[in-house]
Amino acid sequence: MSRLVMKFGGTSMADLERIRKSAAIVAAEVAAGRQVAVVVSAMAGQTNQLVAWTDQIGPAAPGVPDSDDEYDVVVTTGEQITSGLMALTLRNMGLHARSWLGWQLPIRSDDAHGKARIADIDGEALGRSMDAGVVAVIPGFQGVTEGDRVTALGRGGSDTSAVAVAAALGCPCDIYTDVDGVYTTDPRIESRARRLDRVSYEEMLELASLGAKVLQTRSVELAMAYKVPVRVLSSFVDPDTGLGVGGTVICEEDEIVEKRIVSGVAMSRDEARITLLGLPDRADATATVFARLGEANINVDMIVQSETRRADLTNLVFTVGRRDARAAADLMESIRAEIQFEECRVDEDVAKVSVVGVGMRSHAGVAETMFRALADKGIKLLAISTSEIKISVLIDAAYTELAVRALHAAYGLAEPA
Repeated sequence: MSRLVMKFGGTSMADLERIRKSAAIVAAEVAAGRQVAVVVSAMAGQTNQLVAWTDQIGPAAPGVPDSDDEYDVVVTTGEQITSGLMALTLRNMGLHARSWLGWQLPIRSDDAHGKARIADIDGEALGRSMDAGVVAVIPGFQGVTEGDRVTALGRGGSDTSAVAVAAALGCPCDIYTDVDGVYTTDPRIESRARRLDRVSYEEMLELASLGAKVLQTRSVELAMAYKVPVRVLSSFVDPDTGLGVGGTVICEEDEIVEKRIVSGVAMSRDEARITLLGLPDRADATATVFARLGEANINVDMIVQSETRRADLTNLVFTVGRRDARAAADLMESIRAEIQFEECRVDEDVAKVSVVGVGMRSHAGVAETMFRALADKGIKLLAISTSEIKISVLIDAAYTELAVRALHAAYGLAEPA
């Protein structure tokens, strides 16, 4: 019998009725002769409520260790609830099922609370249970440190849990969500967005890191590293007629027949711009800035350094996630005397818009098309970054949707009228 990992997102677990419908999809795979492990997210909106409660309590008092570890204890409980409810539902349907919490597998992670990375999964006991015909139900988003403290894997971490379990079991992974695949852009912004039949690991990695909400970045990294076949499917189907229909396959580039210059347009509003004015034009000053940010586990994305009227000073601009903006600014102020910059500014009213495609490697003029389309709409660029297969620009948040639609049209990505 073949094994399969199935992951259901928050909208697929939103209430008992949705859980029953998702369980019916699981039951259909079991009836088809597969050994199934199910990874579940919390009910839609529940994690936000849990985070809000921790925010309302506030940080630890001075002299007391920070509360990131207890934050993780709270915010991972949503997945524990849905894993139990899914196992109960499957048993009610006549299937043998049991839940496996993060510490029971165990899913070992580092201790970067709030955004921990999976280090290892011991899938031996899980595999034996599946071989015995028991459906495994696993809460996503959670791990456990070597010191047996619960960790959260970061928002969207259930995707990473699912791919990691699939890698440990050596099997494919189906991600069920509220959309039927990966689109050329967010259909809620551009109604003529097209569903892509296949997307390369590299393209999906860029799209996920740039704001596409379909998959978490680290889940794609794991899939690419361990060659885990991943499909994105909709759970809003009739399991008797729509099981496995449509969807998008995430695969190697050479498995894609249709070669595209640009595959998609992504956007992210979860951005903050940090500007250091009057930074001494010394290599050690810039190195110190990013060393301190790295030590604090603050991820930096776009970086721009520009000259000032004084030859011995520069201005340094970089972006971080909006949640990290205040921490990054406070950290910069704490080293101000050490590196002697003049001023630190924070701007959270920005957004990042990106175009992605493996065809950029072999086609000229991609950047010109992007900049011309934005210029025609009067959209000013605040920063630019590029890689081999993507171009990203930072813009005023007010122009986000206009920019997405303009770029989608400029690259001819829309469905035929």
